[in-house]
Amino acid sequence: MIEDRQDVRGAAHLRALWAEDRPAFGLWSVLADPVVAELVASTDVDFAVMDLQHGFATFSELPTLLQAMRSGRMAPLVRVPWNEPSAIMRAADSGAAGVVVPMVDSAEAAAAAVAACRFPPAGARSWGPMWGGVRADGAPPPEVADAALLCFVMVETQQGIDSLDEIVAVPGVDGVLVGPNDLALSCGLGRSTYRESAEVVRLLDRVIAACAAGGVVPGLFCSDAEMALHWAGRGARLVSAGVDTGVLRAGVDALAAALGPVV
Repeated sequence: MIEDRQDVRGAAHLRALWAEDRPAFGLWSVLADPVVAELVASTDVDFAVMDLQHGFATFSELPTLLQAMRSGRMAPLVRVPWNEPSAIMRAADSGAAGVVVPMVDSAEAAAAAVAACRFPPAGARSWGPMWGGVRADGAPPPEVADAALLCFVMVETQQGIDSLDEIVAVPGVDGVLVGPNDLALSCGLGRSTYRESAEVVRLLDRVIAACAAGGVVPGLFCSDAEMALHWAGRGARLVSAGVDTGVLRAGVDALAAALGPVV
């Protein structure tokens, strides 16, 4: 069964890369199509993030999308819509390899995210494995499930930057993923990017340095390969390199350009 295969890329695959101080490169996925999900998961990227906050998918489609990802050898991360226990637990029960929790701006908010990811006594996750009675290997013991599930919190506000040292010190936080668009907006920089704003560079470097000091993984949403390689070179270790819609559009545009003008 695909669920039992050792080559499924999930939390263990990512941790192995980070143990060697290597970046994990991935794709952000916003489409609610299992065919697209399986296609993405069958490529050589290290991870994918299924986006339930700003993507087309909802919790109704999530189990099918995660099944499709696993059939393509990947156990993806899931960005939940908000820092709510029910959303985090639902993503975990559905089979996510990790959760990405948006708009975390305090140690208290980070601790709440962690609690929803871990079973007692480490946290407050409710027992109810969705696939426990379906898959041949059943439901893993709580301590195994806790160790397998990554918890990434997103720092996207000025308040989050101000609380960064406290956030990375929260036990159970595996990493901090920066949403650079919201961070720039929150800090009064509009839609500025690192390419034109030294202040954006300073903010992103601040997060990477704080993560390194706190012993957690620094991550960054990047919109293209050039940005991903640039920030991996500066220390980011969970790095998206594009969005599935953008990759699809770029591929079609390249095909149209190669065919030349329509006569």
